[in-house]
Amino acid sequence: MDLTKHFLIVYLCFSGISFGFQSQDKIPLLDLFVKLETKFDVKFSYATEDVRDVMVNKPNDAVTLQSIIEALNETTHLNFKFLSERYITVSTINKTITVCGTLISNIDKTPLMGASVLVDKTSKGVITDSNGAFQLLEVPINQTLTISYLGYDTLTFKASDLWKVEETCKTIIINEKSEALNQILIAKFLTTGLQKRVDGSTILNTEKFGALPGLTEPDILQSIQALPGVESIDESITNINVRGGTSDENLILWDGIKMYHSGHFFGLISAYNPYLTSKVEVIKNGTSSEFSDGVSSTINMHTKNELSHKFIGGLGANLIHADAFFEIPISKKLALHISGRRSFTDILSTPTYDNYFERSFQDSEITTNSENISDAEQSSDFFFYDYTAKLLFDFNENHKFRATFIEINNNLDYVESFQNSEGGTESKTSNLGQENLGFGANWNATWNHKFTTHLEAFYSKYNVDATNYRIETDQRLTQANEVLETAVKFKANYSINNNLNLLSGYQFSETGILYQTTVSAPSYDRTKKDVLLNHALFSEMEYRKGNTYLRLGLRGNYFQKFNKFIVEPRLNFRQKLSQQFAVKVQGEFKNQSVNQKIDFQDDFLGVENRRWIIADEKQIKISKSKQASAGFEFNHKNWLIDVEGFYKVVEGITASNQGFYNNFQYNNAQGSYMVNGIEFLMNKTANNYSAWVSYTYSVNDYEFKAITPSVFPNNVDIRHSISLAFNYNILKDLELSIGGIWRSGQPYTKPVAGNETVQDGNNTRVNYDTPNKENVEDFMRMDASIKYDFNLSESVLGILRVGVLNLLDRKNSINRYYEVNPEDSNSAVQINNVSLGFTPNVSLRVNL
Repeated sequence: MDLTKHFLIVYLCFSGISFGFQSQDKIPLLDLFVKLETKFDVKFSYATEDVRDVMVNKPNDAVTLQSIIEALNETTHLNFKFLSERYITVSTINKTITVCGTLISNIDKTPLMGASVLVDKTSKGVITDSNGAFQLLEVPINQTLTISYLGYDTLTFKASDLWKVEETCKTIIINEKSEALNQILIAKFLTTGLQKRVDGSTILNTEKFGALPGLTEPDILQSIQALPGVESIDESITNINVRGGTSDENLILWDGIKMYHSGHFFGLISAYNPYLTSKVEVIKNGTSSEFSDGVSSTINMHTKNELSHKFIGGLGANLIHADAFFEIPISKKLALHISGRRSFTDILSTPTYDNYFERSFQDSEITTNSENISDAEQSSDFFFYDYTAKLLFDFNENHKFRATFIEINNNLDYVESFQNSEGGTESKTSNLGQENLGFGANWNATWNHKFTTHLEAFYSKYNVDATNYRIETDQRLTQANEVLETAVKFKANYSINNNLNLLSGYQFSETGILYQTTVSAPSYDRTKKDVLLNHALFSEMEYRKGNTYLRLGLRGNYFQKFNKFIVEPRLNFRQKLSQQFAVKVQGEFKNQSVNQKIDFQDDFLGVENRRWIIADEKQIKISKSKQASAGFEFNHKNWLIDVEGFYKVVEGITASNQGFYNNFQYNNAQGSYMVNGIEFLMNKTANNYSAWVSYTYSVNDYEFKAITPSVFPNNVDIRHSISLAFNYNILKDLELSIGGIWRSGQPYTKPVAGNETVQDGNNTRVNYDTPNKENVEDFMRMDASIKYDFNLSESVLGILRVGVLNLLDRKNSINRYYEVNPEDSNSAVQINNVSLGFTPNVSLRVNL
């Protein structure tokens, strides 16, 4: 007992000396100075602004002055130094500390994984782990930290406020934005930067984007193909198939501007620079009533919308192109965001470019020469560029104006040289140019904490101009396709309470399309121009309370030209039955008045050419879709299992916009397709890895009543599709991603055995058998990529990515069709289009 008693006395004395601030009562440092000066007859010398807001623990009365000064040096950002026994100087010091914290939601007090914690004006940052915790070492004590999480308010802290003292970390409660009923459900979905909302939509946050197999950049339209139900049957960005739909059935928006062109390099590279894009929403079903068009999906891209009071920028290049982006603060209320990207493929050829070129132009005139034209007598130059600009102006915190501009351009020149009748050399140039210009502006107004309005307008112009000169026939073919669309939309949000929100609005759009074909010999000229006006009213109710989420909407569309009214109901419902288990039901009606017509090998250099056409309600109907889906989610200990069955019918399609390689290739019959299937996803995430596997089974059939047979498999009828991937953080700044895709082969049509060709007037054509009865070989591809982050300086971050597509160099058939044998008109020659081969790429970025 005596030994224990003495031990306690010694311990308490030691504690009092070593930790002079055991009391947790906080007092201002200025008040402490007054007490210490009186008690110990000393004098402190300091600048008032350095110590004015500093709070310290009240020291025990028995503690010595030396112990108090030592404790102050350890627990504050100040430096206390004895000049003499009586005089003590107090100054600021530039020391570094360890900061930490745990981030939790104010709604249900659950930890938030995947939140961004950044040290201002530096490249230092971290992502919160599965427990919402974070820690940063060697942070300057006078620095500021910003904590952000999609759907929640952004927080700022002084580093000293989050100082890790005695292994204690602060718990930080972050408030959900009042308007965000549709909050983030899963913060790390597949990879960092992919998130899932409670309404089932997927959010791609490009700033936080991790690695995906094969990708060297957060390519927006490549990345979304990691989602179940999203395929590209021919590896093309411009041919993304969502739940069995065609690519023109995807509504693509860039800051509210409707875009009619989505890919560079004829679809192999996304046309949208991701480095000014803050988030991308991908919606397969249950769409908000404010959106129409896009009967298969909505891909809604948003650029950064907040003013930054510091200059931010980045430069980068890979083996295809170089780009740059800058966020330029002009004043406290005004900022400019700009970006630009251009290929150098017309100057420098790389292995990546060679593979892309071969993939894009296989079996075209560019790669298969005419007999009388040698390789030396032809050349081709291809380049692309895009640039964007955004003006941000805040009248005040409640009224904000934004204006956005975007241009996308692709250009291909093909030159053929030949000997003329006089023995001289002549050159003929063919050209294909694609351009999409867009301008949009919006004004967002917050009138009070319950009522907000949003007014936006956009102008979108799409042009395709093609000139194809054929030396053999001395014929010039000119094609033009122009789309002009202007639209105005007004919407108002009224928040009845924290659980219920009402949205209502009106949209007017005018769409005009020019379609022109000119042939020099024999002389032929056809020009068609149509304009369509559409008025729409929409309204919806969004409700969330506890475990229930419900969004009910209705949209009414009036087409002035046809005096036609189309009503579109929308439903999105999710009910959480337990902490781990939830069920969901979604449904929607949608319409689309603009589709693409697909022209084939004999139209431009053998390159498939897609041209937009508009409904006339005679030969081309307004497309209408009906879709329903239901499923369940299991989410426990970072395991996610998501199962969803879907059913979709799209009516009003035409044979000419489906891309048939059979007897219906030039048929304009009207029909429909029906697809039903099931999507399965299993995803396991942790702090340093993520692994997932997805499987989609679907049956997709056409019905064209004017065609025999009337029912046959869809061109994109992929019955089975499996993808799997594994991401692993080898080191803190080094991430590896490897994955693969396997899917059943695309349908195709064979010629009739023994009667492969038929005479059609003066022409001979392939005599195809039952449509889409056969399938090409199964598709399989393995990809890998590595991402490495490194600091070039305290404020400059470098990012190196290395990716390989088709790691095993597998020759996948992605399409098969037939042509009349030029040596024997009674037989047909099989043409196989193959996928990209082994394709490496390297990307290096510097972010300022």
